[in-house]
Amino acid sequence: MTLKSYLILMFCATAICWSSFALVLNTTDPFSTNWLGFALFYFSLFMSVVGTSAIFGFLIRFALLRQALAFRLVADAFRQSFLLSLLVVVSLALSSMRLFSWLNLFLLIGGTAALEYFLISRFKSRVVKSSQN
Repeated sequence: MTLKSYLILMFCATAICWSSFALVLNTTDPFSTNWLGFALFYFSLFMSVVGTSAIFGFLIRFALLRQALAFRLVADAFRQSFLLSLLVVVSLALSSMRLFSWLNLFLLIGGTAALEYFLISRFKSRVVKSSQN
């Protein structure tokens, strides 16, 4: 897949996700819905934020880090957008259950940062092992 086709596909998929999020917002009553309405809300929001932040993350990386390969920039942007979206959706879910506090926010950010550090170090160890062979 070329970079141009990836960006077009991501843009179209993100537009569909934002449309589905708008549909869920307009058709679901939060006071009378069951768990399925909330699951659709959080899932559509998650996918929308993943797509949007992946596109913006890639474009920023591509503009600033011209020497890096495009597929690595795409992978990094997608991984970090996934983690950012997970952080946003979990924070909103905790807030809706009235469990959100500053301590929970710091724990979520710390856990997300630790997971990102683990994923970065695992990727770098794979690169080192493959270059030694």
